[in-house]
Amino acid sequence: MADVSALTSSAYSQALEVIASVEPRIAEATRQELADQRGSLKLIASENYASPAVLMTMGTWFSDKYAEGTVGHRFYAGCQNVDTVETIASEHAKELFGAEYAYVQPHSGIDANLTAYWAILAHRVEGPWLQNAGVKNMNDLSEADWEKLRNELGNQRLLGMSLDAGGHLTHGFRPNISGKMFHQNQYGTDPVTGLLDYDAVAKKVKEFKPLILVAGYSAYPRRVNFAKMREIADSVGATLMVDMAHFAGLVAGKVFTGEENPVPYAHVVTSTSHKSLRGPRGGFILATEEYAPSVDRGCPMVLGGPLSHVMAAKAVAFAEAKTESFQTYAQNVADNAQSLAGGFLSRGAKLVTGGTDNHIVLLDVTSFGLTGRQAESALLDAGVVTNRNSVPSDPNGAWYTSGIRFGTPALTTRGFGHDEFDKVAELVVDVLKNTTPNATKDGAASKATYTLADGVAARTKGASAEMLDKNPLYPGLELS
Repeated sequence: MADVSALTSSAYSQALEVIASVEPRIAEATRQELADQRGSLKLIASENYASPAVLMTMGTWFSDKYAEGTVGHRFYAGCQNVDTVETIASEHAKELFGAEYAYVQPHSGIDANLTAYWAILAHRVEGPWLQNAGVKNMNDLSEADWEKLRNELGNQRLLGMSLDAGGHLTHGFRPNISGKMFHQNQYGTDPVTGLLDYDAVAKKVKEFKPLILVAGYSAYPRRVNFAKMREIADSVGATLMVDMAHFAGLVAGKVFTGEENPVPYAHVVTSTSHKSLRGPRGGFILATEEYAPSVDRGCPMVLGGPLSHVMAAKAVAFAEAKTESFQTYAQNVADNAQSLAGGFLSRGAKLVTGGTDNHIVLLDVTSFGLTGRQAESALLDAGVVTNRNSVPSDPNGAWYTSGIRFGTPALTTRGFGHDEFDKVAELVVDVLKNTTPNATKDGAASKATYTLADGVAARTKGASAEMLDKNPLYPGLELS
């Protein structure tokens, strides 16, 4: 991470003074958040550190604008500058990913997925229905026809990766809205290797015949062949939607190319703009021209007013991701994941799929006699920030889990390399080996509470501090 200039330090200091003049507790919490992030090993795969330029772009008067609609077609007056911002962000996204169309309004990855789902339903179901009915829009339908259309829209089939295999809540998980709006089913991974079995996916697709086949993941530590997934989707006339929220930075940074790049193969691609892409918290959608008109209806179909200040920050982040330095960063993210995985394996830890070839390392903590919840909490006590995660066929379910998910994007941004990530693996294993589940009242092992041996947290924090001090977060940023 490049050094922060004196001008940037001054700007942040003055901004905090302004905030403190109104609500000093918020200013103090903001200062403390920076201190906490500087002093901990951030290994959450979905988090990163945005540049000062990206962060500052969000703190402007674009926050004060309502701009429902699309470029040149807003429901509010005075949106000419928002049009400029959205156009620039969309152009950068299209160029960065080689996409035909980009929609940068979604507020989050979930918003992006919901918008994409309804856009596909509008394109594949609503449009043909209206055409057959001889009307231009739903308002022209009779009540009886509207009931029939509503029933058909709500009974389409979606097939996505199961949550315990590495999929996301929004890929058809029953408690999520995606699992309620579709007749859903799921594909998993090979029960022995933990890897995607494309033949098994193809078989399930031909049996289930979904309207939408969802590919992509939030906790699968391997690459996906999207050419094969498109072939499988085409076999039943399904729309292929890829959620690349986690690995968008590896696509932008040209680490995932050819058949591992979803953009040339998917009809619709959704993503977040943070995580490995290192931008602001938000979402976006890429699509073929065929689906562009339906996606463009995201507001008011699903979304409310776009967050113009965040769209501006997305434009800045996309511009940063078009540089050679970002490509170097993205390759380092993948290389560092290999180093972290190798560090775990050399110390006898068990990894789901036996390793990684993206930015995610998924550690099965049952060999330490722990649940994911216990491991996550013990690591946090020692200054290592992670998140618990399900593993395939997880015996502990989605709350307690049996795994810990690690990601390398954030610490790679700080400058960590092979040696540091090997050391991180050593520290994690040390903590987990020294964590013991507490006993419940009936004598069984608790799934939640634990005891971390004396001195382990201090030892881990001391070793971490040496690496963190050598790789400072926002170097040069001093708050007065």
